[in-house]
Amino acid sequence: MESAGLFIDGAQRPAASGATHEVTDPATGQPWLEVALGGAEDVDAAVAAAARAVGSWSRRPAPERAAIVRQAAAIARERHEHLAQTESRDVGKPINDARVEMASVADVFDFYAGVVRGFGGETLSVPAGGFDYTLRQAVGVVGLITPWNFPGLIATWKLAPALAAGNAVVLKPALLTPASALEIASILHDAGVPPGIINVVPGRGSAVGEAIVGHADVRKIAFTGSTEVGIGIQQAAAASLKRVTLELGGKSPNIIFDDADLEAAAVAGVEAVFGNAGQDCCARSRIIVADEVHDAFVEALVAAAEDFRVGDPADEDTQMGPLVSDDQRQTALDYLASARDEGATVACGGQVLDRSGYFMRPAVVDDATPEMTAVREEIFGPVVTVLRFGDEAEAVAMANDTPYGLSASVWTRDLGRAHRMARDIEAGVVSVNSNSSVHTGAPFGGWKQSGYGRELGLESLRAYTELKNVYVDISP
Repeated sequence: MESAGLFIDGAQRPAASGATHEVTDPATGQPWLEVALGGAEDVDAAVAAAARAVGSWSRRPAPERAAIVRQAAAIARERHEHLAQTESRDVGKPINDARVEMASVADVFDFYAGVVRGFGGETLSVPAGGFDYTLRQAVGVVGLITPWNFPGLIATWKLAPALAAGNAVVLKPALLTPASALEIASILHDAGVPPGIINVVPGRGSAVGEAIVGHADVRKIAFTGSTEVGIGIQQAAAASLKRVTLELGGKSPNIIFDDADLEAAAVAGVEAVFGNAGQDCCARSRIIVADEVHDAFVEALVAAAEDFRVGDPADEDTQMGPLVSDDQRQTALDYLASARDEGATVACGGQVLDRSGYFMRPAVVDDATPEMTAVREEIFGPVVTVLRFGDEAEAVAMANDTPYGLSASVWTRDLGRAHRMARDIEAGVVSVNSNSSVHTGAPFGGWKQSGYGRELGLESLRAYTELKNVYVDISP
């Protein structure tokens, strides 16, 4: 079994308690990595190291920080296959999906290395005799808490802008999937990020997460995870008025109009909800279909779902691997059972595969209605529900009938309708004739109980800075 320590002040070390945790390979159900299990004492050490180092890092000229972040991108490309294999084993992610995501890690570092060179404040018009300008300065020590579904990629979404802007970070990866965060910390260290600027403390949320959020020297929290935990973080952070960015749950709609390319929408619809075994806050898990094309679309959707290849993540042909744990699979199966009990029809899928690991067939649930539990709650597994609508107004109402508002897709050839739907849907990201939610240069985040603040784009870089106004009296 492989082993890994905490990464604090530029070096791996054991947890202060000496405790360790076994990380399981979801494809086999067997442990493959023993990682140090951090606690509050380790968070104190990490924050202290970050606080000592952040001043000199934040004062470095932006081009110097950018050069180091760009070097991290180059090293990530050199280690691309190792990163992908690590992510695939840690999460159960199909190897080709892991390769795409780990290529994006390098792209995100490159993006922020580029934009930070031209990032800053502005000069403002003030009455004669004065000169006024703004500065964008690093927040200081920031706490990053990341989920288990896209552990390497989402860690990079936070690390790259935070470091480029001049902050020091304490990162808590999910205990189920800590490996890629530790690998990325090593890459940043080898690229020249000084000791103390990046610290990684795997551990339980009740110990490490709470210690980071409650620490007096941590000035900002960026969290991706469940809405329930996000609310708790917001409440805890309020005690010290920490700045908070939250990217939380979703129950995203996928709206199919009668003029849509049904074959393309069905194939994309399967990828949009069964990719990463449905363990995606952007998953388009509510398909809302026009009455006129419902039967034809469901037929195409079921065919695409049945063709979706489930199997060994190491197999190049696999499109869906296992769920991350037996508990997560059971949750998906329980939602599927509740849909059936409440009167829906399981059109295909839902079977547990007779093999080791946490595999199941992706399931399509037809004849769903808005009040059903599987329609209203985030499943985080390979289960999609199909509902009907009559007209555009009803489609909008159904799309917005959720406490969440992260992503949405609209399929139509009517350009005016596409723009009306994009305007009226309550979500942070709306895609037309596409299931894509994420683009490195564009802001990503949610409305309502899907959180606030944005990842990626310039908005994320701004979120890791404080805005300062400077006024100078230059009158004679």
